[in-house]
Amino acid sequence: MRFYAQTPARRSRQVLVDLVAVVLIAVTVWTALLVRDTILLLAVPGREVESSGDGLAEELGNASDAAGDVPFIGDVLKKPLQAAADAGTGFADAGASLQDTVTQVADATAAALIVVPVLLILVLWLPPRLLWIRRSATVRRLAEAPGGADLLALRALTGPPSALATLPTPPGGFADAWRRGDPRTVAALAALTLAHTGLRP
Repeated sequence: MRFYAQTPARRSRQVLVDLVAVVLIAVTVWTALLVRDTILLLAVPGREVESSGDGLAEELGNASDAAGDVPFIGDVLKKPLQAAADAGTGFADAGASLQDTVTQVADATAAALIVVPVLLILVLWLPPRLLWIRRSATVRRLAEAPGGADLLALRALTGPPSALATLPTPPGGFADAWRRGDPRTVAALAALTLAHTGLRP
């Protein structure tokens, strides 16, 4: 199985297309990750709110415990401080929830920015490459099979007429020479089909 053509011009085009496809995929992934990192910056306020809420809840909780030790009015002082500590915990939870939401949005956006363009690139790039690999293998098998040169010559005769213009016309024309089994004409036409596929005789 051959992955690249043997003729320099076609091989250069294939290598160039492959390199462009790989570069486009790499740029797509890099861009998606950059967008993800940018979106994650929106989680910074959430982290600050969570940190402040935790600190406030801890301080108010300590104050509530200390107030509970005051004789006679400890319970009265403790309740509002404990309620404020619970509110601080609520702020911390809100900050954590914001971070989770931003992370989910960032991940979903990055996945969409990777999957859709990469699939498009693969759809445009892989089928022609796989088709060429299959076609070149078929043409090579025909060329090596008994009577394969005649089939390749027939394919050249039924192909674009402009391709035949590159060959010297035999007496009586290409079709007549092919019907007579002229070895030079058959070999030239078969070589033309191989060259059109990107293979050498």
